[in-house]
Amino acid sequence: MSKPTKQQTAEAYWSAADTERNLTCPVRTTLNVLGGKWKLLILSYLLDEPRRYGELRRLMPEITEKMLIQELRELETDGIVARTVHQTVPPRVDYSLTEQGQRVQPLFGELVGWGKQYLDRTGGCGLPGALASAVAAN
Repeated sequence: MSKPTKQQTAEAYWSAADTERNLTCPVRTTLNVLGGKWKLLILSYLLDEPRRYGELRRLMPEITEKMLIQELRELETDGIVARTVHQTVPPRVDYSLTEQGQRVQPLFGELVGWGKQYLDRTGGCGLPGALASAVAAN
């Protein structure tokens, strides 16, 4: 049996908790499902097309195999990502966004815009212009 995701654990807690306290929080739910170091990056690569595990691994060389597998499983369990196994030799597995996963697409436009604005504010990576140039030169 697989370990429950953060959202599944939260939903179980909320349903067992006193209904007067109304612990269900949309922000908490969003962070439970999409939060973490890698999930948004994984989703950004799945926005345009389904991808194979190896493609995702190459696109994110800094993520460990264990973490990528864990994050993909959690996204699949939460209904954001679909895993499709093709009966070929060798077997092929594709990951794609579900209908619920597609609903995050407008958020990425906002995130990209915010990220560009943030990088442009001082000369790149959040450092004052001269310092950013010195860091980039090294």
